[in-house]
Amino acid sequence: MSPPTKYVYEFAEGSRDMADLLGGKGAGLAEMTRLGLPVPPGFTVTTEACKVYLATGEEPDELGVEAAHSLAGLERAMGRTLGAPDDPLLVSVRSGARFSMPGMMETILDIGLNDMSVGGLAKASGQERFAWDSYRRLIQMFGRTVMGVDGDLFEQAITAHKERRAVVGDHELDTGELVALTDEFKDVIRKETGEDFPQDPAEQLARAVRAVFDSWNGERAHVYRHREHIPDDLGTAVNIQAMVFGNLGQDSGTGVAFTRDPATGESGVYGDYLPDAQGEDVVAGVRDALPLSELAVIAPRTYAELGDHLRALEDHYRDLCDVEFTVERGKLWILQTRVGKRTAEAAFRIAHDLRADGTISRDEALVRVDGAELTRLMFPRFDTTPADVPLAHGVPASPGAAVGEVVFDSTEAARRAAAGADVVLVRRETTPDDLPGMIAAQAVLTSRGGKTSHAAVVARGMGKVCVCGAEALTVDPVARRFTTEAGVVVHEGDIVSVDGTAGTVHRGALPLTASDVRRALETGTGTGPVTEAVLGALAHADSVRRLEVRANADTPEDAARARALGAQGIGLCRTEHMFLGERTALVESMILARDDTAREEALAALLPLQREDFIGMLAAMDGLPVTIRLLDPPLHEFLPDRTELAVRVASAVHPDPHDRQVLHAVERMHEENPMLGLRGVRLGLAVPGLMAMQVRAVAEAVTNRLRAGGRPYAEIMIPLVGTVEELRLARAEAERVLAEVTAETGTHLDCPIGTMIELPRAALTAGRIAEAADFFSFGTNDLTQTTWGLSRDDAEASFFPLYLEKGVFGVSPFESIDQEGVGRLVELAVEAGRTVNPHLETGVCGEHGGDPDSIHFFHRAGLDYVSCSPFRIPAARLEAGRAAVTERTGRSDTR
Repeated sequence: MSPPTKYVYEFAEGSRDMADLLGGKGAGLAEMTRLGLPVPPGFTVTTEACKVYLATGEEPDELGVEAAHSLAGLERAMGRTLGAPDDPLLVSVRSGARFSMPGMMETILDIGLNDMSVGGLAKASGQERFAWDSYRRLIQMFGRTVMGVDGDLFEQAITAHKERRAVVGDHELDTGELVALTDEFKDVIRKETGEDFPQDPAEQLARAVRAVFDSWNGERAHVYRHREHIPDDLGTAVNIQAMVFGNLGQDSGTGVAFTRDPATGESGVYGDYLPDAQGEDVVAGVRDALPLSELAVIAPRTYAELGDHLRALEDHYRDLCDVEFTVERGKLWILQTRVGKRTAEAAFRIAHDLRADGTISRDEALVRVDGAELTRLMFPRFDTTPADVPLAHGVPASPGAAVGEVVFDSTEAARRAAAGADVVLVRRETTPDDLPGMIAAQAVLTSRGGKTSHAAVVARGMGKVCVCGAEALTVDPVARRFTTEAGVVVHEGDIVSVDGTAGTVHRGALPLTASDVRRALETGTGTGPVTEAVLGALAHADSVRRLEVRANADTPEDAARARALGAQGIGLCRTEHMFLGERTALVESMILARDDTAREEALAALLPLQREDFIGMLAAMDGLPVTIRLLDPPLHEFLPDRTELAVRVASAVHPDPHDRQVLHAVERMHEENPMLGLRGVRLGLAVPGLMAMQVRAVAEAVTNRLRAGGRPYAEIMIPLVGTVEELRLARAEAERVLAEVTAETGTHLDCPIGTMIELPRAALTAGRIAEAADFFSFGTNDLTQTTWGLSRDDAEASFFPLYLEKGVFGVSPFESIDQEGVGRLVELAVEAGRTVNPHLETGVCGEHGGDPDSIHFFHRAGLDYVSCSPFRIPAARLEAGRAAVTERTGRSDTR
């Protein structure tokens, strides 16, 4: 018989390995307690309790008993009773999911205060103002997060009091003002909810725990999980911890520290410190914090002690640590630690530096970075230093460059971004409610806060450009504008440029230039710690990966660019792209040909053009494979739009005979569902001479390159095969042409002939098809469409957003491979094909070939290569290496 489920763990009972059960915060608190750090005691309600609550609407029966037992132990440890009228124990309640989630419920401090115990707190602390400040904080936090009151109502009341007193900061309000505010806050709650603020400490605690559980399904949390692909069924833990106070005077304070700079990765202690304040003041950015280095002047012994703890934590976690702390009348308390969020620049530099000093291995350094971060480093930066005077300077919280229209609220940011605009979200400070707008924006700009504010931490985690604490800006969200110190007014919709590296904001659109990392990747050389770290990570990935990385490229220029970025060949050359522009007229002539002679003349005109294209591609990829897909789309795509042409003919007084002829052809070739009609191999078999022309162009290009001393390696790919008989007919035609060119030139040609697997039937009969194929290339774009029975363009424009919102899709199957369905077809085809032909080469040429999660799947499925657009090649190389390391060591990044 299995033991009963345990729903509550005291900090001393847990460890960092229990993050699934205790959440990230709870596991960190438990680990620090085990290490002997000064952690205020407390206990954690597990994610299992949350799961029961979410499934049934009620807490587990055992939870109340276990929580009461742990609370009693906490009261004994602290020598005080929760909410006692004389010297009350107060606690904080924090959410704590397995993964850090900005969309979760905000912290509630000072639970246990009421109309009676506030007096006891004042007497015990000797500070009446502190007691009433704590009480108004509790009512404000509890009213907003637990009782659902609009937080602006509380802020309006605070603003009114500050204006009457002609002060700027909340901390400048005296005791009388705070007492009045507390009464006003209670009136706001009563008016908005119809109930009074609860006076019973036990009720406060119970409702706060339930609010944390409920926040798991809140809109903000759902938006964040969807964006980060976090499962919906994990649940959140709840951490109940004894309060320590940073707002007891100048010998007290609160701060956030990082063991390395989370923006750049540079070694050293970074962070913010706010004297005489609570932790939420730092995170919210409502007061401008001091650099953490100032603590060394204010309280050198405390600073030295903090430094010892930070070094111990980084040594223990072997990574950048993000630490929250409070100083209470000179005593240092560590409230939380976690492996810190970092920018892409910092991720690569930290991993590189920790590997260089022997803290972690090359393999571990590789799994600590990822392709998405590398892609962000390849985005453009501003070209040179702007000549103009910036509108404002702020804290460079998350590097990069972004240009966009100014917007002042989350809803407008999401609306404009959905319409295709680049936007910059401007706020005084951000809150979790701003998460949808931050996701939609290219950059975030705030007038308050520092490197540890909500805006900075969330933007860094999402890879967004961010400048915080631009104090010279007066942000007016009601008038939808901001004003600079010099009096310049910027209205909503105006264009600004945000430099997250320099911490500046400029009017207008600054010119962008390629990033140093991209330049280094294309040339193989570069300077600077980030570039060195990227090149080092890629070198190790290349040394361990099994998957080759090829490029989807259709021009010699794209091929050369792809090779410079590390491509090991061309996995997909789409020949239909070579028929566009001026050549469309030749394709049109072929389609309109009235007899074989006219069609042969049109094909003869196309032949040298195709041949020259292939010569350029083979030259750019000399010595590497170039997989050339024969014409795939329906021919009508090369003709004018049917409706537009019909209107032109109908409206003309004397219609052009050519227009009539083209319209007749368009009508004759019209298909209700052309993507499942006459295309691919069907087109090659149905249109005499078309396939032969393309194969001849390949053969003659190979011959040309051989005579020039090159090492061409062309592969011919037959698209849209559904049965082995189609492939055999197409292969016979291709081999006939190759033999003709061999006889004509005396040059032996070795061009493998394979097929693109993009239909479910092809995957299911892969064993038969492999009898006539030298290679398989999975066209996962069309394979996804045909497996799911949907059109990508139509679906993404109609019901996809609904499906993603309702969780039918965790992620679009066109973005990341559907492993259960489409992926299973790939696995079956690889297994069946290699059973028949052990030397069968297999790869993927759909854009899934550049998706990190898909690459890991293709590695496990045993494919030989992935192919993707040139820009995605470095990230694909990195992920292929990470896939190999993960398989070999079982290690994956847990940040």
